[in-house]
Amino acid sequence: MSRRVLIITYYWPPSGGAGVQRWLKFAKYLTDFGWEPVIYTPENPEVPVYDASLLKDVNPKITVLTTKVWEPYQYYKRLLRLDKNEGINSSFVSESKKPKRLEGLAVWIRGNFFIPDARRFWIKPSIKYLTRYLRKNPVDAIVSTGPPHSMHLIAHKLQQKLGIPWLADFRDPWTNIDFYHQLKLTRTADRRHHRLEKLVLTTADEVVVISDGMEKDFARMVDRSYQVINNGYDAEDLPAGNPDLDHKFSVAHIGTLAKSRNPEMLWEVLGELVQRYETFAEALEIKLIGKVDYFVKESLRLYGLEPYVVSLPYLDHDQVVAQQQRAQVLLLLINNTPNARMILTGKLFEYMAARRPIVCIGPTDGDAAKILLETSCGETFDFGDSTHLKKQVLTLFDRYIQNENHCTHADISKYSRRELTAKLAKVMQELVTGRK
Repeated sequence: MSRRVLIITYYWPPSGGAGVQRWLKFAKYLTDFGWEPVIYTPENPEVPVYDASLLKDVNPKITVLTTKVWEPYQYYKRLLRLDKNEGINSSFVSESKKPKRLEGLAVWIRGNFFIPDARRFWIKPSIKYLTRYLRKNPVDAIVSTGPPHSMHLIAHKLQQKLGIPWLADFRDPWTNIDFYHQLKLTRTADRRHHRLEKLVLTTADEVVVISDGMEKDFARMVDRSYQVINNGYDAEDLPAGNPDLDHKFSVAHIGTLAKSRNPEMLWEVLGELVQRYETFAEALEIKLIGKVDYFVKESLRLYGLEPYVVSLPYLDHDQVVAQQQRAQVLLLLINNTPNARMILTGKLFEYMAARRPIVCIGPTDGDAAKILLETSCGETFDFGDSTHLKKQVLTLFDRYIQNENHCTHADISKYSRRELTAKLAKVMQELVTGRK
């Protein structure tokens, strides 16, 4: 007999982007392991992009509950002079130059008035709605996934009221997320964020994180057990056969390219190589798929790389998978921020599944570097190591010229979404039986 689990998630198809992938895939495979997901998500969320292709992964038999959410983004957009239909980026990406004074004011308001985030106005209505629903339709466990961390506060209250076991899943850190220091927080606001974070970490029956670094970081705040379940790749997303590779020497980055990820060292290396080698200049293509910060565009212009850039807007996920498999080189950029070692972006695992060479710029002792080394899927170069980065780019280019730019790596099946869901189902089973 299946157990039922309520999953509280802000992101759900047709919402696109990285935030939706983790629990969309878990929900897809949970039924294989004796769990019936019940999804609770906003009816009218403010999301940066839409991706209808993800709907194919939603089992039509599962229950999806929705209620309306009120968010203050209409005023935020008006303040920043954005189009009312323009999506809001959570990672401080500005695709065009904006008045710094207005942007600073908007960030200050965002950080100090909307705690833990702008979805806080959905907490009380959700508690009321879900309390009624759960009393009539019991579940065996509750899962909340954040950010946004308001989802955890909904689950916390339900756990307190109804006594249902609760698993809090962190796809990103809370007060140690890369842009936390940019929120211009007052001391009072900062203390409140930390207080709420500690509340979740101490009261959730189980806490799941995505990397070893996050586990260590949370353990410094609250000493308890944590479960590490990485992100992964879905084997069913991969097309059959071997797709044709790009004719150009394409260096491709998939996803939002924020200022904190700007690989100025790489642009300098590529700028030097196109000046020095005619064959390199003729072959190079820098493929940027997704939103690109204005600061990154300025860096590309500074190093004379604008003629080599091919910019594509956000693509549906099935098209992204195809682009990953065609690229000559996949570029993985870790935010150059204090929490860099614990960052383990979901795209890493899809890059690995694409079986193309990966060049990672980030801490060589970080979680991403560890996995690349373990699987032989790519090389990691520290933020200032231009010498070895240049050598690797030339090596990959030589292989491209010889038509030998392939990637042979170790078994990565433990990072498949189905295997990861099996691990999650075991944690949930122990959570439920431990409470009985």
